[in-house]
Amino acid sequence: MSTSPRFRSTAVEQAEAVLVEQYPRLVRLAYLTLPDSLGRHGRVLLAHRAVQRALPRRGGAAGPGGPDGSGGALAEVRVRVLRGCLAPAGRTGAALARAGWPPVPPFVWGLRLWPPAGGIEEVARVLAGEPAPVRAAFVLHRVDGLPEETAARLLGAAGAPADAMARALALGVGETLLRELRRPEFDASVVSTRPTDLLRRRRRVRAGWAAAAALAVVAGALAVVDPARPHASLPVAVGVLDPARLERVPAQAWADTARIDFTAWPARGGRTTDRALLGRALGAWASASPPHASAPPQPTPGPPAVGRATPGSNASGPHAVGRAGLGSAALVPAVVGRDARGAADPGRAALGSAALIPAAVGRAGSGAGSLGSGGRPGVAPVAAVGGGVVVRAAPGADTDPPRRTPQLLYAGDSDGRAVVLLLDGDRVVRYAEAVTGRGARELDFARTDEAGVTTAAALTLVRSPDGGRARYLLAPWIAAAGTRDLLRAGEDTKPLALAADGVTAPVEVPRSAGACAAWPALEVTSSARIVEKHSFVLADLGTLTPVHLTYTPLPDGPGAAAARQPREATGAAARAAWAATACRLPEMRGMRDGGVRAVNIWEFASSELPDGGGRAVWSCTRTSSWAGPGDVLVRLSPAAGPPQDVARAPDTAACGRFGQHLLAGTRWRSPAGRWYLLAAGSREVTGITASGAVRAEARGRTLAAPAGPEAAAVELTGRLASGGRVTALDGGSGGRD
Repeated sequence: MSTSPRFRSTAVEQAEAVLVEQYPRLVRLAYLTLPDSLGRHGRVLLAHRAVQRALPRRGGAAGPGGPDGSGGALAEVRVRVLRGCLAPAGRTGAALARAGWPPVPPFVWGLRLWPPAGGIEEVARVLAGEPAPVRAAFVLHRVDGLPEETAARLLGAAGAPADAMARALALGVGETLLRELRRPEFDASVVSTRPTDLLRRRRRVRAGWAAAAALAVVAGALAVVDPARPHASLPVAVGVLDPARLERVPAQAWADTARIDFTAWPARGGRTTDRALLGRALGAWASASPPHASAPPQPTPGPPAVGRATPGSNASGPHAVGRAGLGSAALVPAVVGRDARGAADPGRAALGSAALIPAAVGRAGSGAGSLGSGGRPGVAPVAAVGGGVVVRAAPGADTDPPRRTPQLLYAGDSDGRAVVLLLDGDRVVRYAEAVTGRGARELDFARTDEAGVTTAAALTLVRSPDGGRARYLLAPWIAAAGTRDLLRAGEDTKPLALAADGVTAPVEVPRSAGACAAWPALEVTSSARIVEKHSFVLADLGTLTPVHLTYTPLPDGPGAAAARQPREATGAAARAAWAATACRLPEMRGMRDGGVRAVNIWEFASSELPDGGGRAVWSCTRTSSWAGPGDVLVRLSPAAGPPQDVARAPDTAACGRFGQHLLAGTRWRSPAGRWYLLAAGSREVTGITASGAVRAEARGRTLAAPAGPEAAAVELTGRLASGGRVTALDGGSGGRD
């Protein structure tokens, strides 16, 4: 008995509806099943390709099961997705898939794609060493929540081996990460993009045109372009760089939107209608073509940690935890533009032919620079000119021309400088010139990926010549502002005067050299129209975007609190924690990958020290970058004496949203002169075991065991309440559960 064409068509339409509705979950299944040897870009493209090709043809076979939840259209689509992902196995299949064969949509040219940090990428790293059928079984059963029998039936229909489900059940992945993936708002089909190598792409295009017969036609077309109208054939570029077309947001837009970030900032300042100033700013931006920055310096070896490494000796004072060479890069002179202000029409002069020349994307590394005349670490100078334009970029910020019409945030005069602030997607650009005279002009770039209420609350407007004071432009939702010294936890916040356009009075900023005697910071309060009684702290690390400081209290004891996101650094405990840590902030200025977005102090454990050493607090300070990864520093703060550095790790998820399980250990010398191995774990740790030179075991979240006077290799392992294991953070492979 055959099925009529009408019913066959209905089945295909049902499958299409299921595919569209379940698209993010199907993409997640495909991405995690595909081999990691394809690279993130290739896996993203092939995952979407496998899902889109999973639509059955008319008259296709029915799915494994009936119309219930275990079969029907969704089951058939899942099987077809799995078949498409398990097919490119072996070297030949992987090579064809990497080359884009067969040539079916989607096609992407000129962009590199990858999933955002955390979430699906974290699971992909955990499953990296497992075969594709095992990864598929894990996603179906543990992530999608299918019963074991249903998942096994789908795998069998897709041609997976029979033992795939059994091997997937043995994998240990934290429930916290799985819960994040199952959240309704999580969308696995969302990707991040960046351009490919623009210079290499340009060379290939030129070589192709030179070899093609169409070159003669193109040359003829270019020959007839009217020389009096050099931009007539490129209206899009002219529109992007036209001051009259800059995007401007209404003054009260921030109070009527659910998206509170830089896109809600109105255009403020006394020169928002000055087309000549805006034209010079856009022209300098478009004509700047800085050389590529040198590779960032590698981190220096930090203090030895107890974990999978040899523990070091007891430290009696603070140790450097930043990266080697931060703040040591020198300015690289290069002419990047001409001063167009002498032209009859400065706005049009700045938009000359240089405005249409694509600038190379410059990736800034760590270095020294300045926003204004005062030098400061944390900003990489990309190019400098005596009478032209000085171009600088925060780590990870590209300096290519605007991709679309920028949004105007500010244009006005401040302390003898004419300043223009522009927003272009996920970056903010600051242009500055002297109000009078012909001094050097400046162009600064900063990343603003996924900025929010706190991270989009302020921008540095201008700095004093000596770099000791600065003015800030605050977000329109900031109702009040003040200053305080982070080193003096007991002092009250001093009110800070604000102009009508949101510009602050001059504020003292931390000095980049000399003794750490004070650390000024901003404490601002959001409008009640956004959130009631919400104050937070911002610190100036020398870039356009001040850094958000937060605090997470101990999970037990008098200040205990339920697990949740970091708190604002405004309470008494937070003030005390930052008073002991603020002087370490200079080491965090020049993160390689994306600049500093926020710094959080997480006090994850406390323990009684042996021989009457008192109570000590274990903390993890995480410096998060705009790009996602972060650097962490674990410290032990005894009741008496300075804190002791325990361990640090670069480019890690530890001590963050996707790294909530932590174990650390160190050697410590008691007041009686005896050496001990100390260890502590985070909230979910229920026991700690030490092996190697020191053998000990303890229930609970802390351990203290006698140790010899000489350092020797010790390995620490923590048991989690979920039954899993976590190793000690050591800057290497340790620190993962």
